[in-house]
Amino acid sequence: MPVRNRLAEMHPEITAWRRDLHEHPELQYDLPRTSGIVVDMLKTFGCDEVVPGIGISGVVGVIHGRKTASGKVIGLRADMDALPIDEITGVEYSSRTPGKMHACGHDGHTAILLGAAKYLTETRNFDGTVVLAFQPAEEGGAGGKAMVDDGLMDRWGVQEIYGLHNMPGFPAGQFAIREGALLASADEFEITVTGKGGHAAMPHTTIDTTLVASQIVVALQSVVSRNIDPLGNVVVTVGSFHTDSVASNVIAHEVTLKGTVRTLDPDLRDLAQERIEALVPATAQAYGATVNVDYIRGYPVTVNHPEQTKFAADCAEEVAGSVIRDTKPVMPAEDFSFMLEARPGAYIFLGNGDTAQCHHPAYDFDDDIIPVGCSWFVTLCERRMPLE
Repeated sequence: MPVRNRLAEMHPEITAWRRDLHEHPELQYDLPRTSGIVVDMLKTFGCDEVVPGIGISGVVGVIHGRKTASGKVIGLRADMDALPIDEITGVEYSSRTPGKMHACGHDGHTAILLGAAKYLTETRNFDGTVVLAFQPAEEGGAGGKAMVDDGLMDRWGVQEIYGLHNMPGFPAGQFAIREGALLASADEFEITVTGKGGHAAMPHTTIDTTLVASQIVVALQSVVSRNIDPLGNVVVTVGSFHTDSVASNVIAHEVTLKGTVRTLDPDLRDLAQERIEALVPATAQAYGATVNVDYIRGYPVTVNHPEQTKFAADCAEEVAGSVIRDTKPVMPAEDFSFMLEARPGAYIFLGNGDTAQCHHPAYDFDDDIIPVGCSWFVTLCERRMPLE
């Protein structure tokens, strides 16, 4: 069954919800308006249970089917938070809050899941229970982990979990998925190099931290080029280099480097951390400096489970007529990974057409894909939990 007629009818209404959320973006866990709207709407739809405050500011909604004899419980997830970006799209529903923008389409994801929720409460054409997870803080706050830690899976007996993300550059409405690693892990490091500052004209009396830190930046590139199999996928990037001096005639006493490590392989993730923590102190010591390495584990690899991936792809094909089943993995990260570590499930991309990439101030969500996303969520539930 393609896009449901009822969802096509609801399209203008859901679009209005999405644009309202877009005008009022909120960040990470600070989502009083957004989560409040979600709670009110779920109650209005007639959800059997609506619980705010899961994972600090997440919202859980529960919908029972006409029957629950199957005992099946399917989780559906949408992220709600925006980004600290100034919008430049010029659309009439642009962000009203300077420095905040839905530049990743989470307003669209939330509206899509709300549309599916309204449909499912109206029809209840399934045998089992649907658990809706409206998640905070995907953008760097690990809200997915917070909801899992707060009992999302265990309290409501979730057996499988599914989510979607819009994908600029893919044709609007085109689904794409793959079994196994789909998005990378994301770790961060902060390296503080301490030497002996002094006059730039007398470098022999100093331990030049700028030189040492530069050698560390170069050495870090060997983690990938000389420690990782060329067929592996690892990125090590130093994104910030900051000295404690702003003068041209001063050798800094201290330098701080910040960077990220991305990979699609958990074993390579461990290897990269091990090599960085060994290589950086050795490089600093060779130049007489001391160093502190603070390595912060972030989001794990997003790994789709085999059975659930095939099922999600089959449902996508039923809705859209086609699906890319072996799309290439990408190196951004996603905290839905924590949910996939807790329960089997799958994460799918939904094409957003020819717009700026996510996290760009000119990014624009394509409202035409809303009924497609809603229909995919509904099809998952009705096919996984069919009424006899």
